[in-house]
Amino acid sequence: MDYAVLTGIVLVAGVLLALVAQWRDWRPPLYVAVLVGVAVRVLIMYTSAIDSWQPVDFMESFKPAGEAVLQGKDPVLASEGGWHFLPTIPYVYGILLWLGIPWEYAGRLVTVVADIVLIPLVGKLAGGPKSSLRALQYALNPLALLIASVHGQVEPVALVFGVAAFVVARGPGDPDRPGITTDVVARVRNGVSAYGVGPSVRRVLGRGGMLRRALLPGSTDRADLRRGLLAGLLMGLALCAKSWPIWLIPGMLLLLPHLRARIAALAVTGLVPVFFLLTSPIFAGTTLDEIPAVIRTIQDIRPIVGEWGYTPWFTGGDWALMPGLASFGTKLIYISVVAVLLLWRRADPIDLTTAILLVFMVMTPRLGAQYLLWFMPFLVARPTRWAWPAIIGASTWAAFGYLYMTQFSVNDWWYLHRDWSRASIVLLPVLLLAMPWGRRVAKPGSRAAAVGAAAKVTSAA
Repeated sequence: MDYAVLTGIVLVAGVLLALVAQWRDWRPPLYVAVLVGVAVRVLIMYTSAIDSWQPVDFMESFKPAGEAVLQGKDPVLASEGGWHFLPTIPYVYGILLWLGIPWEYAGRLVTVVADIVLIPLVGKLAGGPKSSLRALQYALNPLALLIASVHGQVEPVALVFGVAAFVVARGPGDPDRPGITTDVVARVRNGVSAYGVGPSVRRVLGRGGMLRRALLPGSTDRADLRRGLLAGLLMGLALCAKSWPIWLIPGMLLLLPHLRARIAALAVTGLVPVFFLLTSPIFAGTTLDEIPAVIRTIQDIRPIVGEWGYTPWFTGGDWALMPGLASFGTKLIYISVVAVLLLWRRADPIDLTTAILLVFMVMTPRLGAQYLLWFMPFLVARPTRWAWPAIIGASTWAAFGYLYMTQFSVNDWWYLHRDWSRASIVLLPVLLLAMPWGRRVAKPGSRAAAVGAAAKVTSAA
């Protein structure tokens, strides 16, 4: 990498500025945070585009996917399995290539624009008087700069839709308390007066019972239903970018005010990817008999381990195909996520989501540096005591791979990779400590606490 020193200076300066902003409690206008984010991202995108080193998957997977769409071919099949997701982002790649924009810029433009939009969304997700501070800190986040501007990985695209879904699902509320909607307390009180004391069957199935209220829209609930539909649409678009935003769905659903809105959101979340799959014969040149092969390719995840965490210690620090270890790690993820859902069941949904994403990073048997961006918007928006050690540690590990290891030949890179991948195990306890352990129960007055109160009211009625 030709501009590693310049990029490193920008990253370190950004971290120092973000820490000073935290120490001095700076709360700049939102437009300042956005302008800072635009400046650093465009600078690094430019130097990365003219660099002699380009990421392998950026050139050999992402570019062929965009060219395939431009040629009227399916990007999953035409790129020989190099693109393992729905053709949504390749459509954008194809348009930019059609406009004549060189690929080194076009491929990164998609992710840089998405990451810029994430800046105000992180502020909105944070809420309260420190929202602009959180937006500035994400604007300077070193890992976001590396993933969006250097690598051109599509994580920012998935995140911009996923975080937007959270913001929409939460709806209007007290800006000082993330996750609070103004109508929750009224709903709880109305529930008390509506249910009263009577036979349990009447409370559930009667005219004003729980089931009818949950499934039949009232005039006051239509706005909530529209909110659920829009949140589901955004989350569905996140899934069209990549499959991992499935871990964001529980938090989004919990932010919605009632069962009907959650059902609507979940239904639309699933329909959007199906729409892009079924319309691929129109827009991506896929034949009907090729759709099963596309689905198999999208679902196919090779059991490559040895990049991160505990698995490099079984592979000597190299990549390896180890189905047994990959299967063990996958089961470990599922068990850990269930445990998190139980431990944080009364937490703010944003904290629950942060915990899910962090425990995934600790337990996963396979990981690319871009995965570490998943939790960044949520952890920056609602930081914990160990948030900055986790942010700096993950960013330093990734930066070593992007900026230092790319200075060497392929053989030397593999030797460095052995120590680099095994060193990642040091970050696992840091990520565990960064989980919102002190916020497993939402504070009084928060939306999560109000939902819990509503549950107690209905069970006691």
